[in-house]
Amino acid sequence: MIAAAVRPIGPQDESAVREFLAAEPYENVYLDWLLSQRHSGRDHLYAFRDSRRSIQGVAFYGRQTVLAANCNEATEAFAVLARDFDHERMICAPRDVAHEFWQRVQTWHRTPRLIRDRQPVFVLSKAPVAPRSGVRVRRAQQSEADEVARNSAAMIEQELGYDPRRVAGDFFENVAHMIAQGLWWVATCEHRLCFFCHVGPSSRQTVQLQGVWTPPELRRRGVAGDALAQIIARLLEGYPSVSLYVNDFNEAAVALYRKLGFVERGALATYLF
Repeated sequence: MIAAAVRPIGPQDESAVREFLAAEPYENVYLDWLLSQRHSGRDHLYAFRDSRRSIQGVAFYGRQTVLAANCNEATEAFAVLARDFDHERMICAPRDVAHEFWQRVQTWHRTPRLIRDRQPVFVLSKAPVAPRSGVRVRRAQQSEADEVARNSAAMIEQELGYDPRRVAGDFFENVAHMIAQGLWWVATCEHRLCFFCHVGPSSRQTVQLQGVWTPPELRRRGVAGDALAQIIARLLEGYPSVSLYVNDFNEAAVALYRKLGFVERGALATYLF
């Protein structure tokens, strides 16, 4: 019998890995997206095969550790390998996998500064009705990079508890690069930017929205709902679904997503360091 093992993912593994990830496409979209990239990040993708050579888990070790696993044996194998990649800023995985993984590494790993215990994953495949309002959406422009970066940093500090401008020297450059790629969306109303979000990882099944943010002084006016409805309609022209995840304690955001028609299709958990 062949022993179960974790090995780097090579070209010969891609079809089987994609089949594994497609079983939970919304929780696994980041791993699926990484598999399609042609850069050094691919070098840190690993798959766990059981004794029957069936893939039962996929892991990425980088600035963040991202996991998918169907069995405790896979989670244990990824935890052992994690000793070689112990300087990540976060661990993110489907909720049960994340907590099981942490139980296996916590004796030697540095202590998380923050744990987001449950982050529901929401999915929408039908465009919501966009109200006729003064809110207009479009892709961000390079001249708006400073304002986009400032609001993105505010969102990250609220949701993840740190200001990325203090820990990532290339934060502004990354925002500007994403704007150049057409991945940042904004909405305008009353002659100012009133809403921000960006397109994150994508796969054949979905595209994930990230960085959803309305400046505090513009909330409770229907801005976010109007802007999201329009952006989602545009994205659904090229993808079968739009997905996102949110902290479960953000009750206003959860209520908004449900109102737009999003359906919960899983949950993640994140450990931040």
